[in-house]
Amino acid sequence: MDANYFSSINALLGDDMIDLAALVASRPDTALAAVLAAADLVLVVDPDGRIQDLQIGSGDISPDDVAGWRGQYWAETALAASQNQITALLGDDAAPVWHDVSHGSRDGELPLKWLSLPLPEGCRLAIARDRRAAATLEQRLARAQQVNERDAMRLRQLEARQRLLFDSAEEAMFIIDAATRRVADANLAARRATGLSASALIGHGFAALVHPNDHDATLAALGALTASDQPGPVRLRLADGKAWALSATLFRQDRDTRLLLRMSPLDSVTDHFREHLADGLERLPDAFVVTDDQFDIVAGNGAFLDLVGLARHKDLVGQPIGRFVGRPGLDLGVLLAALRQHGLVRGFTTLVRPGHAHPNVGEGEAVEVSAVSSGDAHERHHGFAIRPAPRAAATAGQPALSISQLTDMVGRVPLKEIVRESTDLIERMCIEAALIYSADNRASAAEILGLSRQSLYSKLHRHGLGNLGENSADID
Repeated sequence: MDANYFSSINALLGDDMIDLAALVASRPDTALAAVLAAADLVLVVDPDGRIQDLQIGSGDISPDDVAGWRGQYWAETALAASQNQITALLGDDAAPVWHDVSHGSRDGELPLKWLSLPLPEGCRLAIARDRRAAATLEQRLARAQQVNERDAMRLRQLEARQRLLFDSAEEAMFIIDAATRRVADANLAARRATGLSASALIGHGFAALVHPNDHDATLAALGALTASDQPGPVRLRLADGKAWALSATLFRQDRDTRLLLRMSPLDSVTDHFREHLADGLERLPDAFVVTDDQFDIVAGNGAFLDLVGLARHKDLVGQPIGRFVGRPGLDLGVLLAALRQHGLVRGFTTLVRPGHAHPNVGEGEAVEVSAVSSGDAHERHHGFAIRPAPRAAATAGQPALSISQLTDMVGRVPLKEIVRESTDLIERMCIEAALIYSADNRASAAEILGLSRQSLYSKLHRHGLGNLGENSADID
């Protein structure tokens, strides 16, 4: 093969205008070989548009792809949408250009790029390049572009929704850099609260927006919020003196740590009232404890800590109220059921166990409990006020249930438990009556009850009645 001819033809195949007719006529063998080396398919088409001959190049086109083409009209090998391109190729004499034509094949569609050159006696030389690989890449590129456009649109819509929520929030919201404490963004409520525009707030130090008397406390609070998961709230005043409740959430953005600050205005009267109420409950001499709707403790005052013998408030939080109050499965079930049903319980006599006692221990200090429910069905809480039981019940030690409390157990406590409680109640009442009849003479009381003195002493101890006869004389 002539290397000069090969280089010339291979270079010319990339141009829009080619004049290979003279080259093919003068050196047909060498020229055809060069064309085949650079092309994927070459056709010789007669003046009527029939394919006289075809040669497959070194590309990916197989004989099966062009089976039956020889002797067929060139236009009939193309799909209907591309047949007008074949017509243009057959009449393309003055300035030959490349045309994209889709042909039918065994595997579906065969996209080719054609160039048609005139030959002597009205024939034409058609040169094709296989565009399947390029078409596949173009399809992938188009799909990738569509995915990117959809993702970009979703991102724009998401940013628009977030901006709408951010600006329409009633809370004043700031996004600040956790390291520099400078404002990176602020919503409309924040701009109204500070009286500054968006451009003036961006880059402004957050501490400079705070009242001078709260400056140090605010910096300390922001440092604590950055170092821990404590979300607040923290009370602060802005430069105009108005009080706000500040909560913060730590997050990362663009490899930087930032704080989302949410500020709610505080009504000074309501705020002072809540502060005084919380302080009063903490100083209250009677024990007070608050639980959630599952009766797990969320807060308790100092008197309750003293009552159960615990030192820290965090030892209470999360503990079930039944861990300290009531006898499990008995009066506690009645108390909680009545509270759920009526929302209010007054003067319920039960006992309180120390925090170090086992939950199943039925001994403790006699107390009187009043309870109330608050909140809606989605966030209900229960408050328990606990005070020592009246002297008679306190003297009795472990209180027995009343008849009304026993009947309230029906349907909530197994019958054998009710019978056991009833037996204890009747036994206690009989012993108390015998001691009254005998003027607290235990020997006489044992004789009245038909018991031995040792058996009576055992029952007195079990019912906590050991002190009833301290001043009585035992007669042998």
